[in-house]
Amino acid sequence: MHTIVQPAVSVIIVNYNAGPLLTAAVGAALASSVPVEVIISDNGSQDDSLDQLRTAHGTDMRLRIVENGANLGFAAANNRVLPLARAERLLFLNPDCFIAPDTLERLLPQFDAHPAVGMIGCLVCDPDGREQVACRRAIPDPWNALQRLLHLDRLVHTTSDRRLDQRQQPLPTAPTPVAAISGSLMLTTRRALEQVGPLDAGYFLHCEDLDWFVRFHAAGLQILFVPDVRVIHHKGGCSTGNPLAVERHKHRGMVRFFRIHQAARYPRLFGWLVVVGIWAHFVLKAGVIGWRVWRQTR
Repeated sequence: MHTIVQPAVSVIIVNYNAGPLLTAAVGAALASSVPVEVIISDNGSQDDSLDQLRTAHGTDMRLRIVENGANLGFAAANNRVLPLARAERLLFLNPDCFIAPDTLERLLPQFDAHPAVGMIGCLVCDPDGREQVACRRAIPDPWNALQRLLHLDRLVHTTSDRRLDQRQQPLPTAPTPVAAISGSLMLTTRRALEQVGPLDAGYFLHCEDLDWFVRFHAAGLQILFVPDVRVIHHKGGCSTGNPLAVERHKHRGMVRFFRIHQAARYPRLFGWLVVVGIWAHFVLKAGVIGWRVWRQTR
């Protein structure tokens, strides 16, 4: 049993069938060396992830579970519980991302050290310790996305800060402003959200983080990447049940992001071609998924 104290950080986790990963992620967050509260926004999970969580941590007064009763999408589920958060600092954390006891203790001082910073991320790694592609990256646009899709990003001359995959670049030796961080761990503040607003619930799954990063930059707020703080992300822990639906939501998000933030820069015909290209890519992905399912059921 833990007494209720004012948290330094409100940790917000959206759950959708994360299984035992949810309990592990919550346990890691509750073990933080700074006072935290953890708020779960459950999107109608049909597995036993909430039962496991309640068995392990149900008596901890720092944990609150909100059952949405349906899958609202990632952004809407985060926004729904945001009014319940009591701390000034807010950590949006995936249910398959595990922080260390000192993660928040080491990240929080960066807000004071860098007053222009509105959001902080860190080195997000696979369970085997390899850096994940998304933890320091550029904002996708039609050109760098096409280069990555065709595997031309190493052949075509592109400045390192415009490459979607920056893992080939040396890690910075100090906290560094970047265009985008991993959406699996986003540490921000209430003051920043008063300027930028919450996540755009028009995105169901994927690209809502990119939309947020663009809006943070537009508000004059930096996004800081802290390279010497490492967390483990079991990527896709909540996305394995229906890969075709995940791809559909991802590509819808791509179209929405392009139309909101980039389409006005290009001629209308080019914008139409970009949208057609996004959906053509979805058709190819759907074909690959269907082929894999067919192979498994033979």
